[in-house]
Formats: sequence, structure tokens, C-alpha cells
Amino acid sequence: TPRRPRSSGINAEYGRINLSGHAMVNIPKVRRTFCKYSECKKHTQHKVTQYKAGKRNKKALGERRYRMKQMGFGGQTKPVFRKNAKTTKKQVLRMECQTCHKKKQVTLKRCKHFELGGQKKRKGQMIQF
Repeated sequence: TPRRPRSSGINAEYGRINLSGHAMVNIPKVRRTFCKYSECKKHTQHKVTQYKAGKRNKKALGERRYRMKQMGFGGQTKPVFRKNAKTTKKQVLRMECQTCHKKKQVTLKRCKHFELGGQKKRKGQMIQF
């Protein structure tokens, strides 16, 4: 069976060079992209934010079951994950259409440094931190 060619490291969707998925990623706060919902069905302006996990619900069934199992003698009943091998996380963008206000999520590749709405790089200028 023929093998698929390896990725060149260029992220086609964002037009940025992403060396092995760990380079600096800078995303603008507003971008024009396709809105798939019936109100729009065309390219519109989207407000971009970074996805953040919500607060855990104490009343959720899994949470209640875990608390009941932990009660009494016997110590820790479920495994606690300690062998964390990854040094990066996949970033998730939350995009809100500015005409119909529907939201969609887009997952990016792994990156060590993620910036939202940072300064754009310009040719021949010094980098300031």
C-alpha cells in the first residue's frame, strides 16, 4: 500500500509555518470565516476567544458516585493520573458569528506558546517583548 506523504509543517488553514506543531501561534481576535448555519451560509466576521473548560458540577452523577466510593476506609479508590508525558496542549478556538451569534469551535495543532490578538510580525523590525 502506498504511504501518505508526511506533513510539511505548514498549517494550510492559518497560512503559518508550524514546525512540528510547537511554534508560537498568534491568532487575530476577529476573523472572516465561513458560517455554516442556515441564517448565514456565507463568510462572515467571527469574534475569536480561547475555549476554557467550565466549572465541575457537584451534582453530576459521576461526581456523586465518586464521592460515595471515596467515603469510609480504604484510601484512594480510583487511579490518579501522574505520568503526564505531554508538554503541550491542543488549543481550542471558540468563534462567534457576529451576524447570527451562533458559536463554533475549532481545534488547532499542539503549540507551546499561544497568543490571541498579539502584534503581527513585520519584515525588518526588531522583536519587542
